[in-house]
Formats: sequence, structure tokens, C-alpha cells
Amino acid sequence: MKSSPIVAVLAVVAALLLPAAPAAAHTSLRGSDPAENAQVAVLSKMTLEFTESVRFPAVVLTGPDGERYENGKPRVEGRKVIQDVGPAQALPSGTFTIAYRVVSKDGHPVEGEIPFTYAPVDTPKAGSAEPSTAQPALAQAAAPSENPAGKTGDDDRQIPAWIWVVVFGIAGIGIGMAFSMRKKP
Repeated sequence: MKSSPIVAVLAVVAALLLPAAPAAAHTSLRGSDPAENAQVAVLSKMTLEFTESVRFPAVVLTGPDGERYENGKPRVEGRKVIQDVGPAQALPSGTFTIAYRVVSKDGHPVEGEIPFTYAPVDTPKAGSAEPSTAQPALAQAAAPSENPAGKTGDDDRQIPAWIWVVVFGIAGIGIGMAFSMRKKP
């Protein structure tokens, strides 16, 4: 049985008009408290806010001495991950790093690091003429191209799944047409 080119054209049109499944965009860090490269005087907890809800959070606060300073397990509240910090008097002044890893709704792991400086009011940082500022509110995360340690920039360069579906669908229709229109002996 020979199929007509009209059937093939109708199949292509139908494939293009069918609604494509939404692309699974990975979550990314929206902001943090303390913010990246901020100087804070008070540190009782860390808050990471993502673009969508996340699962299985892991948050580690590493001090200038290489010690870890988190207290308990991180908790998820909607799109926020909150990690309590140990007693403030136990924290040394200096540069800290928040390392995080979460799993987005689509199962993709998202990880990154947020450096900041802890300088309590009673012990200002050497060489600083200004007193330390209070802990800032949630700040915008750096753009992925500006934050290579955040590793979320690779997610933005991925081709959406619906484009692959369309490309392979058209290729399959073309292969099917080639087989159906070939000359039979």
C-alpha cells in the first residue's frame, strides 16, 4: 500500500500543532541571607531561597578556621531552606562559606557556594574604619555567568525537551516518508 504525500503533510502539521510537554526548568538560587560577599554582624541562621520548592537539602557553614558551624539539620519551608547556626560566641571573625546542595522537583541536583564575612560589632575587622552593618535581608543571587562556583549556569544552556521532541518527530516522519515512497521492485 502506498501512502500519499498528503497523509505525510497532515502528520507533520498534527505533530507541530499538538501541545508540547512543558520544559522541565531546573530550580536556581534566588537569594540568600547572608548574601554573597556580604559583611554581617549577627548570624543565628542561614536562609537560602530558590525559584521553586526543593527536597533533600544539605547546607554546610565552614569558617575561616576550616571548622563547620551548623546546628541541626536544614529545614525546608516552601521555596526556602533554613539552617540554624551554632552559638554566636563560638563563631570566629573572618570569611565563611555556605556550601549547599538541594534536589529540584525534577530530580536535578543544584549546588553552590556563598562566601561572606562575619564581623561581630564588638570586634571590628582590622583595617575597617566603619563598624559592621546589620545582617542584610535576602539579596539577589549573582547571575549564573557571574557565579561560576554556583554551577547553575550550565542549566541555562540546556536545550528544552520539547525542541528535541519536535526535531526527532520530524526526523521520524521524514524517515517514514522515505520508506513509504521508495520504489518497490
